[in-house]
Amino acid sequence: MHSLKEIKKPVEQELKAFQKLFKSTVKSKVPLLDIIMRYILKSKGKQMRPLFVIYSAGLFNNINHSTYIAATLIELMHTATLVHDDVVDDSFQRRGRFSINYLWKNKIAVLAGDFLLSRGMLLALENKKYDLLEIVSAAVKDMSEGELLQLEKARKLDISEDIYYKIIRKKTASLLASCFAAGAASANDDSEAIEKMRLIGEYAGMAFQIRDDLFDLQVDNKSGKPTGIDIKEKKMTLPLIYLLSQSSSSEKRKIINTIKRDKDDSAKVNWLIEQINLSGGVEYAREKMLEYKNKSLELLRSFPENQSREALVNLIEYTIDRKK
Repeated sequence: MHSLKEIKKPVEQELKAFQKLFKSTVKSKVPLLDIIMRYILKSKGKQMRPLFVIYSAGLFNNINHSTYIAATLIELMHTATLVHDDVVDDSFQRRGRFSINYLWKNKIAVLAGDFLLSRGMLLALENKKYDLLEIVSAAVKDMSEGELLQLEKARKLDISEDIYYKIIRKKTASLLASCFAAGAASANDDSEAIEKMRLIGEYAGMAFQIRDDLFDLQVDNKSGKPTGIDIKEKKMTLPLIYLLSQSSSSEKRKIINTIKRDKDDSAKVNWLIEQINLSGGVEYAREKMLEYKNKSLELLRSFPENQSREALVNLIEYTIDRKK
């Protein structure tokens, strides 16, 4: 598997152009807001989303200023949703650093998130990039709907496999789908090709989320046991849904009661993880993950071969095959 450093190397200059635009877009004349934005800029992360956007444009041999607008727009919208998520979840950390709400309290964090959202919209409108605004706004809408659908279903813990796919399609896959679609739309106006790219991103995003579900059941190096964080947070993951589908009604009741009432009891959480493994839930989820990954790569390989196509293949594989 290629390292992220190797994948980034051919577009180092393009990533710098994106960073420059992003930095100038979040500048504010309000001193407090400017301090918060500078703090956000310091936490660059792996820059996966800008990479997907840039290489999606490169697939059509046309990385241009619109591509940097597309990458900035997605990063602004995504960062805004993360800032708001930390408020909702009462999180004090994000990527190993203190969250905005922890440092500046909830009200300021919500307003900072609103600022990022409005800067994204204005950036698109100032540059008359209505198509890019539509792609990214649709993703933000889907992410909100997916999150709310998950919260609604988590109350009763009655998520079927179909509903699970609907949730992750909206909540997780829509963002990656918008990276592929926006990158393609910045490079050409072929609506069929843009939709095809959106679908590639969606399939990859579905595989990525199932991979995340599987991480939770992997053995933690420090404790020697699986973390089971998803179970403790009452999240319905694919391996757990599979276990429920294979269980009798009395077994289902016991599993659901464990999640609802005993989620903080390590012994009972470990028992549940063991049941998931015994049911074949992990293998089933891994098969589904590979199914979505292969659908994504197959569709991507229907485009003419070039350096960007190869980089996108490597990026998808890196995202899904990573160890953590």
